[in-house]
Amino acid sequence: MRVGCFASFGDASVMRIERRAAPAAPCGAELLVGVDASSINGTDLGLRRGDLPPLTWGRMPFVPGFDVAGRVLATGPAVTAFSVGDRVAALLPHRGGGLAEQVLLAQDRAARIPDAVAATDAAAVTLAGLTALQALHRHGRLRARQRPGGRPPRVLVSGAAGGIGSFGVQLAALAGGEVTGTTSAAKTGWVRDLGAHRVLDRRADDLAAQLRVAGPFELVLDAAGRSRHRELAPYLAPGGIVVSVRPLHPDVLRALRPGRADFAAVRTAARSADLAALLHLVATGRLRVPVEHVVGLGDVARAHELAESEGRGKVVVDLTA
Repeated sequence: MRVGCFASFGDASVMRIERRAAPAAPCGAELLVGVDASSINGTDLGLRRGDLPPLTWGRMPFVPGFDVAGRVLATGPAVTAFSVGDRVAALLPHRGGGLAEQVLLAQDRAARIPDAVAATDAAAVTLAGLTALQALHRHGRLRARQRPGGRPPRVLVSGAAGGIGSFGVQLAALAGGEVTGTTSAAKTGWVRDLGAHRVLDRRADDLAAQLRVAGPFELVLDAAGRSRHRELAPYLAPGGIVVSVRPLHPDVLRALRPGRADFAAVRTAARSADLAALLHLVATGRLRVPVEHVVGLGDVARAHELAESEGRGKVVVDLTA
């Protein structure tokens, strides 16, 4: 089978295509999935550049990719939830491997893809969508943050045009939040179309003043993982919380303290129920999947370039092309 991989750290040009043996037959509760699509996430880019500490490294050349969508080719003897031919999406563990034509994965990481959802959309929603959903609701407890008089909670999404941010804006709005997003000036209209009530230019000279007018916020989602807690905390309402998507970033680690109530970092969990809920929202038209580019596996270096270009939304690799 073909895989996209890198053998050394560097820019997008280190990405290459190799041929490897297909996975062994599934054991236990494993699924063998033929991958139709996988998307590029910030974690893939950081690992390729060597910016992130090693997680559970596989051998070099390393195959990145943490979200996949495809069809079940075979099932282990203990599989109970899926059958051969089912369309599934899944979040892979830290060892990656999603940029491959076939993958083995545990059934409890997967969710069935509704007929109305394309594989490219299912792949794009997996890691970014799960991160946004869990940041807002498991860590941020958004639904419990109503203002006095039942007024909706105010939510700030920093980095609102990226993969996680674009889902964060929509999911916060779907939950009844009054959403403010920050992004570059060229993307403000696009973020507003996603459901933000107010969009601010993150490079504006008076951004701090604009944030004070828009806030204070019951929840701040640092969807880009670029902001320090002390930069966002002044805009919190009493009892509010900042949730970062970069739990391993040094600034985030310094801010995390046991018992601290105004700061949290999301460690995305491969929860089938959460993924199924996201895919249902996509299938029913309530959640838009912001896929900006679909690139074939043979052009994986370009896929990394596009994902790194400060664009908006998601870049997806089509492994059937």
